[in-house]
Amino acid sequence: MRLAVLIALTVCAHTAFNGSRVTVSLFALNLGATPLTVGAIVSLYSLLPMFLSVYSGRMIDRVGTALPMRVATVALVAGVGLPALWPGLASLYVAATVIGLAFMVFHIGVQNAVGAMSPPGERAVNYSWLALGFSISGFIGPTLSGVVIDGAGHRWTFAMLAAIGLVPLVAIAFLHPKLPRGESEAEHRGGLKQLLAKPELRRVFLVTGVLAMAWDLFVFVMPIYGTSIGLSASTIGAVLGSFAAATFAIRLALPWLARRLSEWQLITSTLFIACAAYLLFPMVRTVPFIASMAFLLGLGLGASQPSLISLIQHSTPEGRLGEALGVRTMVLNVSHTLLPLFFGGIGTALGMGPVFWSMAACLGAGGLFANRRRAAG
Repeated sequence: MRLAVLIALTVCAHTAFNGSRVTVSLFALNLGATPLTVGAIVSLYSLLPMFLSVYSGRMIDRVGTALPMRVATVALVAGVGLPALWPGLASLYVAATVIGLAFMVFHIGVQNAVGAMSPPGERAVNYSWLALGFSISGFIGPTLSGVVIDGAGHRWTFAMLAAIGLVPLVAIAFLHPKLPRGESEAEHRGGLKQLLAKPELRRVFLVTGVLAMAWDLFVFVMPIYGTSIGLSASTIGAVLGSFAAATFAIRLALPWLARRLSEWQLITSTLFIACAAYLLFPMVRTVPFIASMAFLLGLGLGASQPSLISLIQHSTPEGRLGEALGVRTMVLNVSHTLLPLFFGGIGTALGMGPVFWSMAACLGAGGLFANRRRAAG
C-alpha cells in the first residue's frame, strides 16, 4: 500500500511538473519568445538541480524522505502557480527555476523511499512500477495542459496544475510516520571521488547523460517544432502524450523483458531505437506520422530509467543511494541546462532538422558504447 500511495503522489507531482514544462514553452512562444529564449527558460528547470542535487541526496540519506518531500511540494505548487498570478516572461523565468529545484528534491526523495522500502529481490520490479507512474503523469501532464490551454488559456492551465500539485502536499502530511527513512547514520567519506572511482557507476552516469539529452530534447523541441508547422496546443499535447503512452506500454512489458535481457542489453536497444526515431523525425510533417515517431521514441527511451537505477543500486555503497541518485540527477541536469541553450541556438540559426540529426548521432555513438559494455558483460 505504501508503494501504491507513493506512486499516486508521484503521478500528481509529476503531472504538475511535466505539464508546466509544456505550458511554459507554449506561453513563452505566445508572448513572442524566440526558440533561443524558450531554450533559456527551459534550461532554468535544471540550473539549480545541476549544483544542488548531490547535496540534496546526501540530505535525504541523513534526514529521511518525508520532510524534504513536503517542502519540495510546497515549492512546486508555488512555482507552478506563479505565472497564473503574474503572467509574463519574467514570471516564467522565476517559475522554471523554482519548479525545477522543487521537483528534483521530490524525485530523489521518492526514488530513495522506494529503494528503502523494497527488499533486494523486489527493487527492480518496484522501480518499474514507479516508472509506470511517471509514464501515466507523462501522458496526463502535456495532454491535459494542451486541452486546457486551447479551451481556457495559459493562466488557467497553470492554476489547474498548481491544484493538482496540492494533492501530494496534503497526503504527505498524513503519511509522515509511514514514509521510510534513509540510512541516517551513513557516512559519505570520499565524496564524489569515491563514487566515481567505480567503473560501473561511471558508465551508468555517461549513458544517463546521453539518454537525458534525448528525453529532454523531445520535450523542449516538440512545442517549437509543432508551432513552426502550424499545430495547435492540443495537438502538440497529444503528440507528447503519444510519447508518454509509449513509455507506459514498454514499461508494462519490462518485467517480461527483464527476465530475458540484461540491463545493458535493454539500454543498448533503447539507444538504437531512439536514434532511429530522431533520424526520421524531420522527414515527417503530418500529425499521424509525427505521433508515430513520438511513439517510437517513447518505446526506446521508456525502458531506460528502471535499468539505470537498478545498475546504480547494485554498484552503490550501503547507505549512499540518495547521494548516488543525486549524482545521476546532477548528470541529468547538466544535460538539461546546456542542451536547450545549445539546440535552441542551432534551431534559431539552422532550423529543427540539424537539431534532430545531431541528437541521432549522439544516440548512435551511445548505442555503440553500450553495446561494447553489453558484450563485455
